[in-house]
Amino acid sequence: MIDLRQKRICVTGGAGFLGSHLVEKLRARGCEQIFVPLIEEYDLTTERDIIRMYRDARPEIVIHLAALVGGIGANRMHPGSFYYKNLIMGAMLIEHARLVGLEKFVALGTICAYPKYTPVPFKEEVLWNGYPEETNAPYGIAKKGMLVQLQGYRQEYGMNGIFLLPVNLYGPRDNFDPETSHVIPALIKKCVEARERGDDHIVCWGTGRATREFLYVEDAAEGIILATERYDGAEPVNLGAGFEIAIKDLAELIARLTGFRGRIEWDPSKPDGQPRRCLDTTKAERLFGFKAKTPFEEGLGKTIAWYEEARRAGKVR
Repeated sequence: MIDLRQKRICVTGGAGFLGSHLVEKLRARGCEQIFVPLIEEYDLTTERDIIRMYRDARPEIVIHLAALVGGIGANRMHPGSFYYKNLIMGAMLIEHARLVGLEKFVALGTICAYPKYTPVPFKEEVLWNGYPEETNAPYGIAKKGMLVQLQGYRQEYGMNGIFLLPVNLYGPRDNFDPETSHVIPALIKKCVEARERGDDHIVCWGTGRATREFLYVEDAAEGIILATERYDGAEPVNLGAGFEIAIKDLAELIARLTGFRGRIEWDPSKPDGQPRRCLDTTKAERLFGFKAKTPFEEGLGKTIAWYEEARRAGKVR
């Protein structure tokens, strides 16, 4: 087990949604030597800035969270960008970790890496049993490339790198930009704005029949820290909450929690994305003691409360 309090830790994406919660938890654990490369100072898609980041931070551990992400719409509009930027960031960060003799590299993958028709619950062993869902395949494959690289570097160079597969995250500080947000913040924003305008209905993408699993962001941060401390294996490990909910039921739940009382209409001309998503989370509990703790409705309530307060304060649109 690694004592993280004694380590110099670099968290890419540490100023973002998941990263900000992770950095807070690391500090609460007593970690004082945390380096967060801000996008304004380090472009992690360029080798020059990656070299400079390693030189400035002198990390012993890198936790790589930085990514170009978005919902179905953003993935459909920018498949090339999502593939290239995520692939090149991961590949160069891992290569230069090898060159500087990094003690441990922690890579965050994505549930989008799983095959489109994966049997539920998703087990890590079936990760390569088919092509990902088409709308987010470029993103999923780019992130999956880090697993191949880490396993290859472990075999050839003895490098310690681990690969975690988180399910869809949600929580306070999420991205509520309608162009790039994921389903929970998009639905919260839609319902809150419709409630305030007095609209009698909202329109949502797809049929509502697809299912998703969601992990509260603070639980995800805890899982990453536990894996960093306790797991040194070559095989990927899921991070999830172990349940699934239909998007139709999710929309109705968010409408109730936000106080929107109008109709919910569905636009089947828009894609549903992957038909079902739900992870087998037994390996994370067995290997490093992680189990999600936040009840889903409680987490949604906290997310909605944060959004409404941030909106009143002018911090989000």
